[in-house]
Amino acid sequence: MPCTTRRRPRGPGPGGPEALVERIVSGSPGPDLLDVGCGTGIAARQFQAAGRTVLGVDPDARMADIARRLGTEVEVATFEAWDPAGRGFDTVVAQSWHWVDPVAGAAVAKRVLRPTGRFAAFWHVFQLPPEVADAYAAACRRAMPDSPIDFRAMTRQAVDVYRPMLAKAAGGIREAGGFDEPEEWAFPWEWSYTRDAWLDVMPTQGALTRLPAGALASVLEEVGAAIDAMGGRFTMPCATVAVTAVRTGSA
Repeated sequence: MPCTTRRRPRGPGPGGPEALVERIVSGSPGPDLLDVGCGTGIAARQFQAAGRTVLGVDPDARMADIARRLGTEVEVATFEAWDPAGRGFDTVVAQSWHWVDPVAGAAVAKRVLRPTGRFAAFWHVFQLPPEVADAYAAACRRAMPDSPIDFRAMTRQAVDVYRPMLAKAAGGIREAGGFDEPEEWAFPWEWSYTRDAWLDVMPTQGALTRLPAGALASVLEEVGAAIDAMGGRFTMPCATVAVTAVRTGSA
């Protein structure tokens, strides 16, 4: 599969490599794009910069407010319960597909996609340095002792952790029907972080988005101390992996 390697500058959080955006946009039959689980609109703004007209859907009203302030139209709803109101789209993308029922979500994507439109769920897979990963996992276990999440996964090889997620997304597409056979894409890159930049990203990740302020602060403090011990910055290998399929049929 085609891959593009690029070194990313330090920043507040990865929006994904330009190669992913370019490949999705180049195969789109039109400009209308739906961003599922858009969060604060990082990916949405990349697609807008590439000439797409973007509508976001996100269940978190706080993140939706931020995305709106930064220029993305957002409707607040879970994707499975969202009402498209008869609207159609040329592309549906999702960076938070692990929060969506893979079959019900694919069925909604099929319903709103125009023929030959593309669906793409993607994830940023990163491999934290062992010192940071160990501190992150330990802090999360202390902050969320009753969570069903296996925080030890942070210390394992990143692609191995995401493999079940990719398979689940592809299975949901197949079960929903109405799509070509799903493909898997991968785009490797690197990202360098200062301590403060990484701590800015962490509250936007997974279960941390739902942590009370006090518990979140304790996690950030522990991880920050681990980064300080490394000299206040680190570089990690990353990849953006996508499961994608094209809508078939004439309706």
